[in-house]
Amino acid sequence: MPRFLDLPRRYNAASHFIDRHLAEGRGAKVAFIDDRGSHTYAELAQRVNRAGNLLKSLGVQREQRVLMAMLDGIDFPALFFGAMKIGAVPVPVNTLLPTADYDFLLRDSRAVVLAVSDALLEKFRPIVTDQPYLKHVLISGRVAATIKPLEALLAEQSDQLDAAETTPDDIGFWLYSSGSTGKPKGAMHLHGDMVHTAVLYAEEVLGLAESDVVFSAAKLFFAYGMGNAMSFPLHVGATAVLMAERPTPQSVMQRLQQHQPSIFYGVPTLYAAILADATINRDSGSARLRHCVSAGEALPEDIARRWQERFGVAILDGIGSTEMLHIFVSNRPGDIRHGTTGKAVPGYDLRIVDDQGRDVADGEIGELLVAGPSAAIAYWNNRPKSLVTFHGPWTRTGDKYVRDADGYYAYAGRSDDMLKVSGIWVSPFEVESALLAHEKVLEAAVVAHEDTDRLIKPKAYVVPHQGILGDDALAADLKQFVKDRLAPHKYPRWIEFVAELPKTATGKIQRFKLRL
Repeated sequence: MPRFLDLPRRYNAASHFIDRHLAEGRGAKVAFIDDRGSHTYAELAQRVNRAGNLLKSLGVQREQRVLMAMLDGIDFPALFFGAMKIGAVPVPVNTLLPTADYDFLLRDSRAVVLAVSDALLEKFRPIVTDQPYLKHVLISGRVAATIKPLEALLAEQSDQLDAAETTPDDIGFWLYSSGSTGKPKGAMHLHGDMVHTAVLYAEEVLGLAESDVVFSAAKLFFAYGMGNAMSFPLHVGATAVLMAERPTPQSVMQRLQQHQPSIFYGVPTLYAAILADATINRDSGSARLRHCVSAGEALPEDIARRWQERFGVAILDGIGSTEMLHIFVSNRPGDIRHGTTGKAVPGYDLRIVDDQGRDVADGEIGELLVAGPSAAIAYWNNRPKSLVTFHGPWTRTGDKYVRDADGYYAYAGRSDDMLKVSGIWVSPFEVESALLAHEKVLEAAVVAHEDTDRLIKPKAYVVPHQGILGDDALAADLKQFVKDRLAPHKYPRWIEFVAELPKTATGKIQRFKLRL
């Protein structure tokens, strides 16, 4: 069964992740390096307290929500832990959404305060005056002369603040699902959830230590990035590098070279994009790099092998989810099996089941279920979806997996992305991985498509490398390339060349848009 840490009954996450470091003598150590400069643990603690006091001065009560549409920078952890410290509930949201989605999130969360970065303010202007629950807007960055920016408002507040008497089981924060197949769902997480992922994954799998400097291309607003660059380093007393802009190979390599982090977190599409630039190598980045991590989507074996050959550092592939907060299956240092997601993270239990909920045998594809101490308790105001996803200690992931005889778990695809060809399940990810091994392919996505007899066959959308012409000759070459590597029924019957693939803000390919 899941392993729960022995947390005291009186527990506030801000006390653990922020205040504890002052008592342990880390006040002068750098906690964050963002685009504005360096911030010590003492400065962070003061900023968190000022943020909490600011929210209290605005009348924010315990359990009320504070919506955060904020770029990565020091104000993000300040507002996040400031809200938690007073018993309020921070709700970080995707910074790349359209205005209509923000309107939904403000109404659905019933947030009484909106904290927004200046670069995102224009998306909120059309909707903030018509919100039934919103009372205050805080703007991080530059504002009109008639408005006080967040920086000035924080300066007016005391840097002393006692933590609310919360428990590990109090609602601590929400994270909205990506909403790739419908309206986003607010997963409700507890004060005790973050420390479980920090101990069980960051410490016991990664071996994260106080001496590490970490950089995550994945942003703080979603679960993977939040652990990578906020809760994990703050748990061990390490230093995190934050970057407000969207990650590109150039911006990422610049931070790696400038700050020399020891751990880098990315997503498969970013690793592929960096590899696509032949001028980038180990000398372009960090000489201190000891671990690279990938999540968000399964990592194709070819990308993993080429990265290790070029940079001399292995990528530890894992899978996590908004509902589970962070990675619960992972490869680990000294135990990497390319083409798999590894084994269960300590403290998490796994099952692979068929459509009737029965455990399948090794080698058979089924849906992955996970039980662990960091699971969300439910979706806010969405009982039907909660009942489908959360079953006692077990959480349905919606991912198809297969376990081999040695206990390694291999990703097969999202349950709604799987193809049945000639009566046999076909994993889109397996076909995509085969295509990505071709030297002329940068990205690929495989979806179901009907032939003239209305039978399902694989269709591939392929992004060629820059300068490569996607023509009939290349399509024929790719079909044969896959046939030579996979069972005959798995090769793509159609190949369509495109300039780019539709993706979520976190880098996941939106295959459902290709099926339309």
